Amino acid sequence: MALPRSLLLLLLVLGPWPGRASDVLELGDSDFESGLAERPGLVLVEFYAPWCGHCKRLAPEYEAAATRLKGIVPLVKVDCTANSNTCNKYGVSGYPTLKVFRDGEEAGAYDGPRTADGIVSHLKKQAGPASVALRSVADFEKFISDKDASVVGFFKDAFGDAYSEFMKAASNLRESYRFAHTSEEELIQKYEADGEGFVLFRPQRLANKFEDSTLRYTEDKITSGKIKKFLQENIFGICPHMTEDNKDLIQGKDLLVAYYDVDYEKNAKGSNYWRNRVMMVAQKFLDAGHKLYFAVASRKTFGHELSEFGLDSSTGEVPVVAIRTAKGEKYVMQEEFSRDGKALERFLQDYFDGNLKKYLKSEPIPENNDGPVKVVVAENFDELVNAEDKDVLIEFYAPWCGHCKNLEPKYKELGEKLSKDPNVVIAKMDATANDVPSPYEVRGFPTIYFAPAGNKQNPKKYEGGREVSDFISYLKREATSPPVLQEEEKPKKRKKAQEDL
Repeated sequence: MALPRSLLLLLLVLGPWPGRASDVLELGDSDFESGLAERPGLVLVEFYAPWCGHCKRLAPEYEAAATRLKGIVPLVKVDCTANSNTCNKYGVSGYPTLKVFRDGEEAGAYDGPRTADGIVSHLKKQAGPASVALRSVADFEKFISDKDASVVGFFKDAFGDAYSEFMKAASNLRESYRFAHTSEEELIQKYEADGEGFVLFRPQRLANKFEDSTLRYTEDKITSGKIKKFLQENIFGICPHMTEDNKDLIQGKDLLVAYYDVDYEKNAKGSNYWRNRVMMVAQKFLDAGHKLYFAVASRKTFGHELSEFGLDSSTGEVPVVAIRTAKGEKYVMQEEFSRDGKALERFLQDYFDGNLKKYLKSEPIPENNDGPVKVVVAENFDELVNAEDKDVLIEFYAPWCGHCKNLEPKYKELGEKLSKDPNVVIAKMDATANDVPSPYEVRGFPTIYFAPAGNKQNPKKYEGGREVSDFISYLKREATSPPVLQEEEKPKKRKKAQEDL
């Protein structure tokens, strides 16, 4: 009997059990190049550090993927704490770093999903042909039954311009979409009688009454550019199922997501029940000419996103709904989702009418903020950081960050030295508890920016040293007015003790 996936992942975290060797190959300085040379073709390499928390979280997924890809794509790992020469050679500066190698040569960074399912799917696309040849109806039926959408070309002539353009598109877009082609007469007669075209097959589990499950390309000329545009506009339909593996293709636009217990393996009917209600309302607004993208997602998988909207990620029957725009603005549906869709309809109408208040994740504004380092939260960011007459140096930190804790006393000393300067503000913000506004980007901790007076839309990222003297030197160069520094009190000399009378 097969082990449940949750138990398998737990066992993998604990390491290979007796009698079972790891399917991840470990290489180092002495055998890295020779080890890759022995494995021509595609290889995925993880450069890691044993103490790295992200590496530990990736480990069971990486191991599970290695087992499933055995004999197809080797997965390799390199411990950078013990093999610095190899890691330095390939420019590894953070952990884990994943790189793709082809025939022993570095082919680029791996930017695919980091779940076992995602790694397997991504690498299979890379390892196999860009477009799979379907030689029978059975091959075709199996290919389009996948959980992801399928793009199938139907060509009588395997040497024409249309076929060449289709294969070019498949090669360029293989990381994002699944391609196949066939010259099987029965299939051509059914789907493309002209013998030169392609069809998009949406996942069968997402079939619904609001849109066609198949979409035929109808333009006269087939070019790789037109294929790409067609797929970008149609691949997901009205309301896709957003997962960790496809989120990068869905997010980044004005997007409404309904989060609930989406599970197409255990409860496809229940998953589609709520999705159909989202689609029913979405269709009305799309038909009226409004522009917005829609998706459903598992509240468990995307619990971190729910917390960014101030929503509860615990199990609940009805969906919770939020919108994030391409600019990063957030709106949360406060009314409970109703089965007739009316609550969602009211929320969307208010959104398009401009009547919704943006959601801002923020700690309370401090009652007392007189310290040398001003505490910034999302609610007072404009008041403190965007004050046009002040130069502001702001640190974005995380409470758990060791580097931030090491910086704290030095940053406080800097604030004390500049406490009498009316033009300079030294500030800090917990970026895990507050929304960081655009144009600031925080991808690690601590991240420090300088927001100059009179030019708040163009803050400068601070890249200098972390000593007090480094900050002061920087401010002397960048501040609008010369910094006013507190003079250190010199210790008074003790009077020489009088001689005993």
